[in-house]
Amino acid sequence: MTIGLDTNVLVYTANTKDLARHTIAMEVDYRAGAADSVLTLQSLAEFVRVMTGKVGMTHADVRRYIDAWRRVFRVKAADERAFGDALEAMAEHSIPIFDALLWATARRAGCTTIPTEDFQDGRGLGGVTFLNPFDPKNARRLDRILPKL
Repeated sequence: MTIGLDTNVLVYTANTKDLARHTIAMEVDYRAGAADSVLTLQSLAEFVRVMTGKVGMTHADVRRYIDAWRRVFRVKAADERAFGDALEAMAEHSIPIFDALLWATARRAGCTTIPTEDFQDGRGLGGVTFLNPFDPKNARRLDRILPKL
């Protein structure tokens, strides 16, 4: 089972303002690192935007996080086919284009689950299930898809 991490998991990993979400995101990040997991360039770019803009983290600190993740996770970029899939998902399922592009890229990389709080929890789309890791009722599902360490 391949996992694709969404931007919000990355943001909560690096941002301690919401300690409960930070703790969960750190665990998901750590456990995903031991699994077959993917980061999309879309997620990394959004992480840079949020952390340098909204949170005010320095470029150097943001870069340290990204470099660490790039050593652990496969990083996948969107291609023309993923973009076409994203456009279809946007039109057919009312998904914002950047979320749709993340989904399409992760799907093309073989992801079956995307831990995220931005999509409808439990929703399946094209063989990919969205799972809110911050909802306590999903703890057992996370245990089934992420290795215990």
